[in-house]
Amino acid sequence: MAKILWKGAIAFGLVHVPVQLYPATRASKPSFHLLDGRSLDPIGYRQYNKRTGKDVPRDKIVRGFEYEKEHFVVLSDDELRAANPKSTQSIDVMCFVPAYQVNFVYLDTPYRLMPDTRGEKVFKMFREALDRSGKIGIALVVMHERQHLCALVPTPDGLSLTTLRWAEEVLDAEDDGDAHACAWRDASVSAREREMAVRLIDDMTADFTPDGYKDRFRDDVLALVERKIRAGKTTTVEAVPIPTDDRTQSANILDLTALLKRSLGQRGGKRHDDDRTAGKTTRQSPKRATSARKNSGRSGRKKTGTGGP
Repeated sequence: MAKILWKGAIAFGLVHVPVQLYPATRASKPSFHLLDGRSLDPIGYRQYNKRTGKDVPRDKIVRGFEYEKEHFVVLSDDELRAANPKSTQSIDVMCFVPAYQVNFVYLDTPYRLMPDTRGEKVFKMFREALDRSGKIGIALVVMHERQHLCALVPTPDGLSLTTLRWAEEVLDAEDDGDAHACAWRDASVSAREREMAVRLIDDMTADFTPDGYKDRFRDDVLALVERKIRAGKTTTVEAVPIPTDDRTQSANILDLTALLKRSLGQRGGKRHDDDRTAGKTTRQSPKRATSARKNSGRSGRKKTGTGGP
C-alpha cells in the first residue's frame, strides 16, 4: 500500500467527506548517475560563493528575490512560512464545472483519494453524484505548506485529485506574440475534407488501454544494460571521502548518533559501578536496543537525472 501523503476532508456546502490522499503515479524512466568520463569518479555539486569561490555552509545560505537587475530583497524562512496559507486539513470545493471546460494544459500532478475511516458511505455518495452530473469539482487545498488549485474527478477506482496550474503559469499563444500560432483559424477547410477526416477518426476509434502502450526507450535501455552486464562491461565506482570542512547535514546526524551511543555506554558502565558499590545482589538483564537504519548522505554524492519531464 502506498504511503498516505495527506489526511483531511472534502468540504462542499455543509457536507464533509473524510479522505486520505495517496500518490497516483511513480517514476519509471531509467535514471543515470553522472560520472567523470576520464576516471569514472562520481560528479558532485557544491554551493559556493561565485565571487570568492569558497564553499558556503548550508545554514549561511539565504533566499533573495531579484526585483530589479542586481537588486535583491532577502527573505527569511520564517517570512516565507508566514506568507504561506495556513493548512486547514480540508479540500474546499469552490464550484463544479463541466469536465470538457478544463483544458488539459492546466492539469499538473494527479493523486488518488480514498475514504478515511467510517467515511465510505459519504465518499460513495459524493463520487456517484459527481459521476452522474458529468462535472468535476474545482477546489483549493493546502499541501506541503503551499496552496494548490485542484480538480476532483470521479475515476473507476474512486476519486482523483489533480493539481492544476494557475492561470499565470499557462502560456497563451496569442499573447506570446507568435503570428503563426493562431493562423489555423483562418484556414479554409471544405465540408468534404472535414467529413473524410471524421470518417477516418471513426475508423481508428478504440477503447483506451494504457497497458497496450510501452515505454520503448526504457525497455531498450534496460536491455542494453543487461547485455553489457552479461558481457562483463561494468565498472566499480568507489565512494569519494568528503573533506572534514564540507560535511553534509546527514553526516552530522551520524556523528550525533555515535556520540549518543558512546554516552549511553558510559552511563551504563557508571550505573554498574554504582550497583556494585551499593552491594546489590540482583542482576538486571540488559535491555535490547533496536537500532534504526538511517539513510545517510553518501559521500561523493551522485547526481541523478532522468530523460525528461
